[in-house]
This record gives sequence, structure tokens and C-alpha cells, in this order.
Amino acid sequence: MSPSAKTCSTDLGAPPWTLDAPRHGQAPLPTYGPGASQDDAAPPVAPIQQLIPAEYRQASAQELDARIAAAKRALGRRVVILGHHYQRDEIIKHADYRGDSYKLSKLAAAHRDADYIVFCGVHFMAESADILSAASQIVVLPNLAAGCSMADMAAIDDVRQCWDNLGRALGGEPGADGRPPVIPITYMNSAASLKAFCGRQGGAVCTSSNAKAALRWALDQAQRVLFFPDEHLGRNTAYALGFSESDLAVWDPRQPHGGLSPDDITQARFILWKGWCSVHTRFTVEQVEKTRAEHPDARVVVHPECRHEVVAQADFVGSTEQLVDHIAQAPAGTKFAVGTEINLVRRLAAEMPEKRIWCLDPVVCPCSTMYRIHPAYLCWVLDALVEGRVVN
Repeated sequence: MSPSAKTCSTDLGAPPWTLDAPRHGQAPLPTYGPGASQDDAAPPVAPIQQLIPAEYRQASAQELDARIAAAKRALGRRVVILGHHYQRDEIIKHADYRGDSYKLSKLAAAHRDADYIVFCGVHFMAESADILSAASQIVVLPNLAAGCSMADMAAIDDVRQCWDNLGRALGGEPGADGRPPVIPITYMNSAASLKAFCGRQGGAVCTSSNAKAALRWALDQAQRVLFFPDEHLGRNTAYALGFSESDLAVWDPRQPHGGLSPDDITQARFILWKGWCSVHTRFTVEQVEKTRAEHPDARVVVHPECRHEVVAQADFVGSTEQLVDHIAQAPAGTKFAVGTEINLVRRLAAEMPEKRIWCLDPVVCPCSTMYRIHPAYLCWVLDALVEGRVVN
């Protein structure tokens, strides 16, 4: 756990444009900003958002709401706004649809009649929607600095280097059963370049909801799996398939040869990339134990990006959309301590007052990069679309 995992930056009270690049002068270094990723280092190549015009930065919440509504009316069916579950309420209320990254990407692909898809989420999500949408459609991300620290933990050059190292350790020849030594699987929460790499190597892309099926398939195709970028989703899925820690090896791209010996690689069934979600790794066994002691009748439900020791003690583990459905289907009076992003947890609590819902982590610390999407940016990109311009 990082040194600040028990706290969260007080800079969350500042508007996100304080982190943007000025229109004149030297651009700041990329940063994820305050929130759960506050201790993660953004790569030098991470996008930086240019400072938006003063009229948007200075507008009141009411003015922004009115202008967003007017722009939506003007654009009509030409635009569809997608809002990820982790977005702030001020954004979600303007979304035509809300969901997790996989659901929203499918919705983007289904809306072939829209000229513009405004994706209120993070970079890899907009990129995935762009891949799945029609060539004539334009996908807009309101703030280009809305990245993902976990996705950035697996850079394509590092993945290629890892693959070459694995090739030297394992050789390239199939085994007696005809299966190659290793196959790559990437989590959807990754750059398009990694998805393309997996495709070229005969691998696949998975989501948190189908990771178990994807890894089971991968082991039918090859002797072992290279899984990136989330170590914890990989570990939790391997355990769900009946494997143990002795079947796992963790590749650390910050260490020579990933920190692994040839024997470590040969003996592993799963080679897990050392990456993590800074939101979901904040949840701890101590928080679960405290919940059990204070609310013995509460259900602990968590995302599979949490650490394995947390997942092992949970009553239910599921993707963001699965968590939403599980809580929605529970009877009135059910208590839930939820291990996922705070904006979603608070929204579920507000929308389902007949149940008691709270965040497993008592410290309010939202996703740093989801926080970068503010109504001012949404208003700015919509106004530009009304004028026939694409600004992001």
C-alpha cells in the first residue's frame, strides 16, 4: 500500500483545469492529479490537456448545465454521450447511457446513426469505442488527460521486451500436445497497441466479467499465459480456475528480466504483469474485518481488481456492471460494504435508499483520472460540435 493510501489529496477541491497546459508558455509534466493515483508516476508521453477557454472555467454549475442541455438539443441524434459509472454525478446526469467500459463500448458500436460519440470516461475506453465504432463516427474524450494509471503501467515497448525474454527462456517450439509455450491476454483496460499485439500473437482481449472464460480458453491454446496489465485480476482469476500461488510468476517491467529467472518462467502457468488499479488496491483485509465486526449482517462485495486477500474474504466478486446488478437485485434492507470507486458507491446509495450501501474504504478518494472530466470540458466539446469543430 502506498504511503498515502490511508489519506487522499486535499487538492480534490480544486478544479481539474489547474493541471492543464497553459495556452502560452511551458507545458507541465503529465500527472494523474489528486485522488487514488496521486502517488503513481504518469509516463512522459501521457497526453496533456490544453487549458480550456475562460468562459467555461468561470461558468457556474447552472450555466454549464443549461449550455450542455442546449447543445444536446441542437445536436439531437447526431451525438450520444456515454458516462462511465465512476464519473461524478454532474456528468452522469447529462449522459444518454451509463455503464462500465465494456457495456459503453458495445453501446458505442450499436449507435451507428450518431456522428459523434462523447465518451465521459478515460483514454483507453474512448480508444476502445473508437475501434468498435464506424469509420465515419468521431469519438471525443472531453479531457485528454483522463488516462488510466494501470493501463499506463504496461507500455508496448516493455511488453515486447517481456515477450522476447519469454521467448528466450521458453523457446518457440510447441510442446508434445502442439500448444505453443505462451499466449498473451490483455485486459480491456489497456492501450490499443497492446490489444493489437495480442491479436498478432494469437491472443485475446478480456474484460473483468469474462476473464475466467478467457484465461481458460488461453490455457487450451498454450502452455502458459502472459496476462497484463493488472496483476490482481490475473491472480484472482487464476485462483478462481483452481490454480495456486505456486503456478504464478509476477513480471516486473521495472526489474532486469522482469525480476524472474528462467526457472521461474518455465514453472509458471500464469505470468502476471506487475500493474494495479490504484482505486481497488486501496481496499484492505482490515477494512473487511472492521465491517464484519461492526456490521455482521452486511455483505462485502468487491471488484476483482482488488488484492487477492480482500477478494478471498468477500461475499461477492464481480465487474463494475455485475456489482451494480448484484446490489440492485438484492431485497430491501440488505446492507452492502462495496469495494469499488466512491462515485458509483454514493450513487447506488442515493438511488437505492431501501438498502444500506457504503464504501468499504472510509477515506473518500475517487479515481484521479475520472475526476479530470468536469462539466466545463463536456460543455466545451459539445459547443464545438454544434459549430462543426472537433476539439479533442
